[in-house]
Amino acid sequence: MKRSVEEHLEAVLGRVTALPAFDQPLMEALGLVLAEDIVSGVSLPGFDNSAMDGYAVRAEDLAGATAESPVTLAVVGEQRAGRPEPTMVTPGKCIRIMTGAPMPRGADSVVQVEWTDGGTVNVRIEKQPALGQSVRRFGEDVKAGEQVLERDTLLGPRQIAVLAAVGRARVKARPRPRVVVISTGSELRELGGALGDGQIYDSNSYTMAACARAAGAEVYRVGVVDDDAKKIMDTLMDQLSRADLVITTGGVSMGAYDVVKEVLAKTGTVDFPSVAMQPGKPQGFGVLGPDEVPIFTLPGNPVSAYVSFEVFVRPALRKLMGLMPYQRSLAHAVALDEFKSPPGRRQFVRAAARLGDEGWMASTVGGHGSHLLGGLSRANALIVVPEDVTSVRAGDQVELLLLDEETR
Repeated sequence: MKRSVEEHLEAVLGRVTALPAFDQPLMEALGLVLAEDIVSGVSLPGFDNSAMDGYAVRAEDLAGATAESPVTLAVVGEQRAGRPEPTMVTPGKCIRIMTGAPMPRGADSVVQVEWTDGGTVNVRIEKQPALGQSVRRFGEDVKAGEQVLERDTLLGPRQIAVLAAVGRARVKARPRPRVVVISTGSELRELGGALGDGQIYDSNSYTMAACARAAGAEVYRVGVVDDDAKKIMDTLMDQLSRADLVITTGGVSMGAYDVVKEVLAKTGTVDFPSVAMQPGKPQGFGVLGPDEVPIFTLPGNPVSAYVSFEVFVRPALRKLMGLMPYQRSLAHAVALDEFKSPPGRRQFVRAAARLGDEGWMASTVGGHGSHLLGGLSRANALIVVPEDVTSVRAGDQVELLLLDEETR
């Protein structure tokens, strides 16, 4: 089975649906997508209060006040935040007031302490305030019954702030997907141990786990499973109870020991298309178990696995979370060096990109081999070369998939 990149992504997104929303404690909802409209039950501010430390006054009492001709008022009390006292300002008098404290009856303005001599019995004021100056009015930010957030809003720190301010301890949001990550291959070893002949450290499970966590998922890294059909199937079945999505790497090509493909092809629910892309041609995707948990079986070569995650898995995770858009946007850039691209395949070339006065510029890093992690570690973008383009020259316009938040 052969597919274009778009056809495979369409097949993936067609089988993935957003996870059901449920009530979450407010701080647990950070980074999640809101699944309800939020209507405030309170007004913000809930009462007229002072925006400054200073003196609550009647503005008309300070007409003409200047540094050369200050006005002196009697200080008849003090108003502190959280300790409101029944106080009143009458003509010729004022009350010391702290930021956030309720405005006393009779006062219509606040003089900041910097305009005064700071007196506690009598205070000399050197500037006339505008009427209502430094007063936060009841409901000027939010009125009770007003909608403050719409469903499908991504909850970041600013949204958490308004939810807390209106008293919402819990909100309905779509959860983080639970992602199980498994590496397959008898040649793989866990980190920290000694390597024998022909053995390598398992980097893929860490890479995929890091990618999934960075995309907002809750991750369970199972680690290495040997190229044994029973072990692979037993592990997968055992993990389905805690998975909203499964990622495996390795064992999906055309070799005699590509056991993942051999085992899962028998289920009839996982397809193994050849996708017209480089790296990442051998792909596997489908569902497993009675709950039809989506499973991605990605290539074992580390760069192929990484690119496959970016192109296919990350959009699926965003759809599970209800996040839009599913795909990263592409930027236009100028290529700084020359390279070839295979005909009929979409190539994803590791690149170092920078934004200059004339826009984005990108240079290739490392080689094109799907095993070359050193170059990948120095890349912050992928140059996306269309299927009908076989060469790129320095100065050509190219499309750039930006990988890091700081580059966007």
